[in-house]
Amino acid sequence: MDRVNATTPSASSADDPARAAFTALRTPEGEQLLAELRDHDPADELATATRLRRAHPAELVSAALGQARLRQRAVAKFGAEDAYRMYFTPNGVEQATRTSVAAHRAARFAGLGVRSVADLCCGIGGDAIALARAGISVLAVDRDPLTAEVARANAQALGLADLIEVRCADVTEIDTAPYDAVFVDPARRGGRGRIFDPEAYSPPLSWATAAALKAPRAALKIAPGIPHEAIGPEAEAEWISDGGDVKEAVLWYGAGFTPGAFRATLLPSGATLSAPAPLPAPPVGPVGRYLYEPDGAVIRARLVADLVERCGGRLVDETIAYITSDEPYSSPYVAGYEITDELPFSMKRLKALLRERQIGVLTVKKRGSAVEPEELRRRMKLSGPGSATVFLTRVAGAPTMLIGHPLG
Repeated sequence: MDRVNATTPSASSADDPARAAFTALRTPEGEQLLAELRDHDPADELATATRLRRAHPAELVSAALGQARLRQRAVAKFGAEDAYRMYFTPNGVEQATRTSVAAHRAARFAGLGVRSVADLCCGIGGDAIALARAGISVLAVDRDPLTAEVARANAQALGLADLIEVRCADVTEIDTAPYDAVFVDPARRGGRGRIFDPEAYSPPLSWATAAALKAPRAALKIAPGIPHEAIGPEAEAEWISDGGDVKEAVLWYGAGFTPGAFRATLLPSGATLSAPAPLPAPPVGPVGRYLYEPDGAVIRARLVADLVERCGGRLVDETIAYITSDEPYSSPYVAGYEITDELPFSMKRLKALLRERQIGVLTVKKRGSAVEPEELRRRMKLSGPGSATVFLTRVAGAPTMLIGHPLG
């Protein structure tokens, strides 16, 4: 196999400027610089660099400023307490699992009694950290020497070195037999950006699946937009959203998981909805008093029909994931709205209605419409103390505007 993780190892840090710069950051002088740059404003970077270069080598200042930028970006995924103690690479920040999702996955493993995991394609160690904090010992493997060094530094910085062994190696050469479970996070970005074909992942999904099926339990991190036909019947597929945004999908294998099942999990609540197989297509009917917008994880997991059945409702259009009903329904898997108006799509009519009701704040949601929300808001020339939500969608195939407000 020509391509497994992303990068061919180099011989030593002396031959690799990036590794040499990282080594310098971990000296007392480098650590002092990083501490000083914790709260620096990137807009003032030129002046900051000029000042620091009076007392420190220019290469070290550049490395510290770059790491400071990465730490600031990483706060959104790891939280400030961890991010400002950890180290990152640009790809590491981009591809690492956010802490909430990694902790959820680690908890599923720990709940099944898993005590050791081979983390293949570990990156900068985000999942390894979550697994270790769940009391699981981890072999973290990455082929790129700099990435492996960063993962090792992060385990040390967070006091988890006793539970995380980091190895720079080709993941296809790792014997996973001694471990209770395997976790694989294939690289899904290449030189031209995001990779959508699972067989173009590094390593390919077929290799990762074969590795998973050899283990007592396994999890494969995949893109949430993976085609459903690419998911084998042996896997339980879970889509995970955090704060309403779908972050990733994971395929689970082995004892304790349900082959062929689809699951949607919502963080931070941990609410989870699953079905052993897709339900028949739900009914379609007229818009009722209430409209429900399913969480994106529910839509990706094709569990909308399950919610339609639970609320006794129907879809507004067979191709649109908006549910409607005549009675109110409360669920963590949907955002609910009371609909006051249903109008054929017309900018002119919408503008007149909003002016009449003195709507100054308008939330625009759309499914099945080409209209851009910001452009619509600009053209409405909003003014007044009121607020409303407009849904730009299709009802029975016709472009439609639904106006209402959130329940509760």
